Amino acid sequence: MALQAYRHLLRSSRIAFQGDVPLLAASRAEIRNNFRKNINLQASDPTVPGLIQHAEEVAKILVENVVQGKKVGGESEEKYKLRIHEKTERGDNDTIKMPNGQKVVIDGKKCCSDK
Repeated sequence: MALQAYRHLLRSSRIAFQGDVPLLAASRAEIRNNFRKNINLQASDPTVPGLIQHAEEVAKILVENVVQGKKVGGESEEKYKLRIHEKTERGDNDTIKMPNGQKVVIDGKKCCSDK
């Protein structure tokens, strides 16, 4: 299970940070260091399932929610090109649910579709 989670994290980091060699190397080093920190844990240790679950959740976030952006244009322009891939989670504001059907209110105005 731990080896599978480790490989899943490495794959997810490769997808999330594709083309950004320094960030990809840093993420792989961080993954490696965190797994090495727990190398002496026995499979029967009660903390192992939680650590594996955490690794799987991080892998899912990396692949579905991390989007690379690169500034395009001149210094005065605030334009970015985003690298959205097939595994990037897409949705709209309807997918974000507030408790008890509440609406988001900013400066006394309801958000977006509730004009």
